[in-house]
Amino acid sequence: EILERIGHTPLPPYITRADEPGDRERYQTIFARVPGAVAAPTAGLHFDAAMLARLDAMGVERAFVTLHVGAGTFQPVRVEDISGHRLHAELLTVGEAAAARVNAAKGAGRRVIAVGTTVVRALETAATDGRVGPYAGATDIFIYPGYRFRIVDALLTNFHLPESSLLMLVCAFGGTEHVLDAYRHAVEQKFRFYSYGDAMFVLPQFQAASSK
Repeated sequence: EILERIGHTPLPPYITRADEPGDRERYQTIFARVPGAVAAPTAGLHFDAAMLARLDAMGVERAFVTLHVGAGTFQPVRVEDISGHRLHAELLTVGEAAAARVNAAKGAGRRVIAVGTTVVRALETAATDGRVGPYAGATDIFIYPGYRFRIVDALLTNFHLPESSLLMLVCAFGGTEHVLDAYRHAVEQKFRFYSYGDAMFVLPQFQAASSK
């Protein structure tokens, strides 16, 4: 109740005005149901009802997880040896239905596409031996180059801040060279970064290299 009364919506820095009541609605994903996050999982902001209807018509299945994004998502990594960095913990829930749907897709040879880096952390946290199990609790998994992904086959994500754990996760998935090339292109073309910015579709680094 106190947060609802005095809290502010965390707008990206290129929006210089003060936050407004309408931002509370615009800064929610269409999937949002359970209060608890301090920031939106912003890759989900690219979806609306019309897009979901088109995906349904194409036969694209969806599985929903609960992500309580923490304030630490904005913190940069400030150590020389990133293996010594301790990431903030975030609460998440992967329910039985979501786990079953992901496992069915993997078993049928279909791709699991994560919408956002927090979804990647959720699925990789809940994974054991190449399968996802129900999970409810905290995760402080820190994914950086060298990590071997077990579940996710592709990633839709926004453009992230330099020196952030989120950018390191994307580099781990897509390959540092490929991702930084994409970032240079984004800067040259004046793409938008951060919460209300543009998104990129990232393939695993071995697949990206073979299709370059």
